[in-house]
Amino acid sequence: MRHKTVRRRTAALLALLVAISGLTLAVAGPASAAPGDTGDDGEGAPKSLIQQLQAASKGFVEAKEALARSKSRQAQLAAKVKELDAELAPRQAAIDEIIQQSYRTGRLGPMSALLTAGSAGGFLDRAETLETVAVKENQVVADLKATRDAQAQAKLAIDIEVRNQQKQVNVMAKRKVQAENALKAANTGGDADEPTDGGSSDKATPAPRNRDGSLPDESCSENDPTTSGCLTPRTLHALKQAQADGFTRYVACFRHQNSGEHPKGQACDFAAEKKGFGGVASGGDKTYGTNLANYFINNSDRLGVLYVIWFKRIWLPSSGWKAYSRGNGDPSSDHTNHVHLSVR
Repeated sequence: MRHKTVRRRTAALLALLVAISGLTLAVAGPASAAPGDTGDDGEGAPKSLIQQLQAASKGFVEAKEALARSKSRQAQLAAKVKELDAELAPRQAAIDEIIQQSYRTGRLGPMSALLTAGSAGGFLDRAETLETVAVKENQVVADLKATRDAQAQAKLAIDIEVRNQQKQVNVMAKRKVQAENALKAANTGGDADEPTDGGSSDKATPAPRNRDGSLPDESCSENDPTTSGCLTPRTLHALKQAQADGFTRYVACFRHQNSGEHPKGQACDFAAEKKGFGGVASGGDKTYGTNLANYFINNSDRLGVLYVIWFKRIWLPSSGWKAYSRGNGDPSSDHTNHVHLSVR
């Protein structure tokens, strides 16, 4: 009887230890499946939808940046035309003065120089003077012509830029429709209110650009500090900028999946909770996520943001916030426990 009592007590003690161990593991481990582990095909949506959103957002942003570069060139050309206009008036006045002087006094030519010269030396002096005047007059005429040609070319270039701007505006409109139609076809994408329980006005350091202002093409060439994978330099820059501005909670970037930017090193998932991907964010965790989403949106041009997903919403450069709930109903695929950032 005594042995049975000891065995029962031992069994109860072991059960208690297992329960305590399990509780400890539950607290230390993630409270919910991580993004990408819930059976979705990428960013909580079918592969076809993700591809459409990628193409539409990338095309819209590229057209928007091309429009900005064209407007900048137009402004430079307009300043050049103004400068040439200022040069044109005095050069035209110099030509007019030469014409009027020739009319009043007669133009000095070889024959008149010979007839009025008192000696051979005088003739040579007159000939030298004639050559000097001719060179000066020819230069004045050449300067006037060059200025007029440059002015015409600058005005033509402005016309080209205006046509290019209209082209980019048309592309932006088409890409906007493409993105919104893709969301509607997936039975999502209705208008969604902007999350307003937090905000961020921090300005990130811009990502490196080409000399013309465009973003360079990049490969997954940098070590991902959050996983054993890789990131593009621009994605790593966005991650470091967010962390430098105080968003230091758990992050996971590179991962293998069927679609989206994660396997390209162009996306990161920022957990709302401090230690990992938990349940639906609430209170301070939700405010943290909203602040982070707004941070990326406010710095979208500086960081090259493609889109942001947070709390069953997706922010697109072309359309702002849209409803986005194509996940499996869990916090990770619904993006209610993390902010998803995709970078060009």
